[in-house]
Amino acid sequence: MTIFRFPDGFRWGAATASYQIEGAAREDGRGPSIWDTFSHTPGNVANGDNGDVACDSYHRYAEDIKLLKELGIKHYRFSVAWPRIFPAGRGEVNAKGLAYYHDFADKLLEAGIEPYCTLYHWDLPQALQDEGGWNNRETIDAFVEYATLMYKEFGGKIKHWMTFNEPWCVSFLSNFLGAHAPGYRDLQLAVNVAHHLHVAHGRAVKAFRESGAPGRIGYAPNTEWNEPYSSRQEDIDACRRATGWFVEWFFDPVFKGEYPDFLVETFAKRGVTVPIEPGDMETIRQPIDFVGINYYTGRVGRYKEGEFLFDCEAIDVGYEKTDIGWNIYPEGFYKVLTYIRDRYGDIPLLITENGACYNDEPGADGRVRDDRRIAYLRKHLIALQRAIHSGVNVVGYLTWSLMDNFEWAEGYGMRFGLIHVDYDTLARTKKNSYYWYKHVAETNWLDIR
Repeated sequence: MTIFRFPDGFRWGAATASYQIEGAAREDGRGPSIWDTFSHTPGNVANGDNGDVACDSYHRYAEDIKLLKELGIKHYRFSVAWPRIFPAGRGEVNAKGLAYYHDFADKLLEAGIEPYCTLYHWDLPQALQDEGGWNNRETIDAFVEYATLMYKEFGGKIKHWMTFNEPWCVSFLSNFLGAHAPGYRDLQLAVNVAHHLHVAHGRAVKAFRESGAPGRIGYAPNTEWNEPYSSRQEDIDACRRATGWFVEWFFDPVFKGEYPDFLVETFAKRGVTVPIEPGDMETIRQPIDFVGINYYTGRVGRYKEGEFLFDCEAIDVGYEKTDIGWNIYPEGFYKVLTYIRDRYGDIPLLITENGACYNDEPGADGRVRDDRRIAYLRKHLIALQRAIHSGVNVVGYLTWSLMDNFEWAEGYGMRFGLIHVDYDTLARTKKNSYYWYKHVAETNWLDIR
């Protein structure tokens, strides 16, 4: 078989995030975010890069929407910059920020593209961080205030909402591993943040229902898959803990109203507890309409006493890697999707991020021959099609990313886009993968001949 067909009505799209593409960091009333602070602190971001200009999409969004339309996709995921709406995180609303997103949403709809809005893609207003950030439960109240305003303002235009993008990154990567803003290294803090994100998610979902806005709401956790090196039980258990750090810790509270015991016990051994207050778990377990799934990579692991947090040692078994150093592991994509279905039921899954970093530059003829990205996408779409044929309720696929952009702590050195961005001139150039993906989206099938 050389042609893989996708279900009728399957949604094809692309994704970006506000701080990574917008720029205009100090324009039209936008307040500073934790990523402005973090990226301007020496040593935090490669090459001292920051998102002050990024892809300048704040000024070039009409051009970018034109590129979206030419790509032939009908669905676009973006995020709103919270400090563009509430410069201080709460209180006074920035009318220019609202006007920008209204015009942006209007132009998407005029182009026949359905907007998918992520409320929080990591750019917490710095004013709230100064009060303790997500470690302070008052930030939950501020998030609900922000979310409620967005539902009221855009309820007739935006009908697909996500509360949080990659809460594992917001909590553990940013507050335990210290790699992202705000850059702390405290496990108890990270667990506190993860729990408060869960509560904020539940309250924002409840506020959406109460608003009466039409549409659907979910969230977009990042997932990975850890495959046991052997059939030994200790390897199986170690990989379960490592995968559970991404999956169960951020799915069980939402779908089961509890935290997984095997991870609670792991944290307890380090003197870390979950700061649950009365009513929290009921709040978190609000019914949602879909789950966004972000998947890039996975690994083979085995038990090793004292290895990092979950005694799971990654083993290099020779997988090819992308330019950012991540394993190319499409089998993990299939396995994590079927695992989520088996554990949590038939909830609709929307692939909200999947893509690859390859730093190909334009050739002498101006073409960007990113054929390795095409190969990565092809392999993962085959894995996705396998999952669909296995009964997983996947409703769409939004690739990361529409264009090269500010890749967080990696700065501008890592490129994930279907469109090349020259960061000196900001010129956009369609890559080979852009034309390949256009064919897939328009035909709704994948040809591997």
